[in-house]
Amino acid sequence: MAPTLYIAHDTCSRATQLIANELNLDLELVHFDVVGKSTSNGDDFAAVNPLLYVPCLKLDNENQDIISETIVICSYLADQHPEAGLIPTAGTLDRVKYDQVLVQLATEVAQKHIPLMRKLMTPEGIEFHSNKLKKAYKLLDDRLAINPYLFGENLTVADAYVWGTLWNSRSGVDISHLKNIAAWKERLEARPAAIKTLEDEAEIVALHKAKIATSSA
Repeated sequence: MAPTLYIAHDTCSRATQLIANELNLDLELVHFDVVGKSTSNGDDFAAVNPLLYVPCLKLDNENQDIISETIVICSYLADQHPEAGLIPTAGTLDRVKYDQVLVQLATEVAQKHIPLMRKLMTPEGIEFHSNKLKKAYKLLDDRLAINPYLFGENLTVADAYVWGTLWNSRSGVDISHLKNIAAWKERLEARPAAIKTLEDEAEIVALHKAKIATSSA
């Protein structure tokens, strides 16, 4: 029995898929329809995560423990395979500095997109959040002027998280002038693990949509 990863289309769960694929892990994917609240395998997602957001990873251990939060799941998977070099060693100062960046990405990038995408902002709020995002992406672009990935020559969890939350087109924040990010995205999406991530996501989403259509016919 493989661990189960609950995902949704074009969400931060994509980052978790990427890390799992970089590690060649065998996971069962389950799609959660964020609108209709159904899952592709019939699970009650509210029982998996009462907050109703992905990703969630159900482990194949005795207790079938469930882990949520993108950076937590990605870090957990990377820590299980330190030889892959996807994250600094836990307990080191390098790891503390790395986790600091991951939290900043969560608060200053991922979370800043959401109210813009959901059209929940006043004009002043739109300007505030948009400027925050532009500043955050500029800092990332500066990092990528030096190295091909955010922390050097190799892809890490941070790259996966930024890729999984690259929602600028949906939030209306223009970062087309940031050429280093554009080159990084192209480089990342050429990786076999990224190609597999997008293909697997598209497949499970299509199957779930077909199942919904059949049941409502």
